[in-house]
Amino acid sequence: MRKIYHLSTCTTNKRIIQETGLQDVLQMIDIKKEGIKPEDLDFAKSKVGSYEALFSRKSMKYRPMGLHERELSEAEYRDLILQEYSFLKRPLVIIDEDVFYGSTKEQISLLNQKIQEIREKK
Repeated sequence: MRKIYHLSTCTTNKRIIQETGLQDVLQMIDIKKEGIKPEDLDFAKSKVGSYEALFSRKSMKYRPMGLHERELSEAEYRDLILQEYSFLKRPLVIIDEDVFYGSTKEQISLLNQKIQEIREKK
């Protein structure tokens, strides 16, 4: 499985895709148009340890929904991500057994290393 869940209107996602050349090696999925498949979300959770790690508190809906005032369960994090695309930390990249999420320098560095490995194998 080689997929990237991204938001096509997000400049950060566009920059990461362009810098890493992900469009050449991964299936591109715009989460606003298609959403994330429950089985892909569950797979990502199994690799990163929690749905909370995949949840974006930067979503414009986080505060208006009053979520900042509550302690959410793992099931609630999962349901929210599946219901509202903006709650998924993006980009979410699944390459075989590896999962990369968000736009931190650490995650992008690890992603770049993995992309380089893929290109070297070709």
